[in-house]
Amino acid sequence: MEVKKSPKVDLENKKTLFMQVGMVVALSVILIAFEWTSSDAKKSEFDSIQEAAVEEEIIPITRQEEMKPPPPPPPPRVSDVLTIVEDDVKLDEELDLREFEEKEEVVFTNMVAPQEEEEADAPVFFIVEKMPEFPGGNEALQRYIAQSIKYPVIAQENGIQGRVFVSFVVNAKGQVVDVKIARGVDANLDKEAIRVVMAMPTWTPGEQRGKKVKVSYTVPINFVLQ
Repeated sequence: MEVKKSPKVDLENKKTLFMQVGMVVALSVILIAFEWTSSDAKKSEFDSIQEAAVEEEIIPITRQEEMKPPPPPPPPRVSDVLTIVEDDVKLDEELDLREFEEKEEVVFTNMVAPQEEEEADAPVFFIVEKMPEFPGGNEALQRYIAQSIKYPVIAQENGIQGRVFVSFVVNAKGQVVDVKIARGVDANLDKEAIRVVMAMPTWTPGEQRGKKVKVSYTVPINFVLQ
């Protein structure tokens, strides 16, 4: 008996079409597989690793404890025990009044010290209402210089002569202090001029507004060979 098939349901005729469709589907799957990337997954993994590393690097904040100073030592205890001495007992040590006198003198000298400091800080005037004066006046000053000068031998042998200007300060007590050469000629002559000025007697101090003050003064001393 012969089997008869309808040409409409015969699959042999559509074999080529099915093969082409299969190849197209296979190629599409292969292309999609090549173009598929996993960047999002890697990125998310990398971000999670960074976050984990940052969390691990956080250092906890610690506060240093304040060191309290040690408490002060307790004050020494005073003994309340009193020793009673009878009136008939004689003391070996006697009270020396000289010690108290010496202490009083020390206190007195300390009270005078600030006045000396004020005197040292007092200003030096150059021109005042009443200038300081040598005992006996200007003529007595010239006589004193002429009688006190001793011409240095070295300067005489070398023929050195000239005028030396010596400046100094007459303080409120009339004493000659801060002696120095304002204009010199020779080291030997300058030294002799300073010696004569420093040996001067006490002057009459200068006054400004009725108060004794320090005054700067300059004296010329002539050295002349005869």
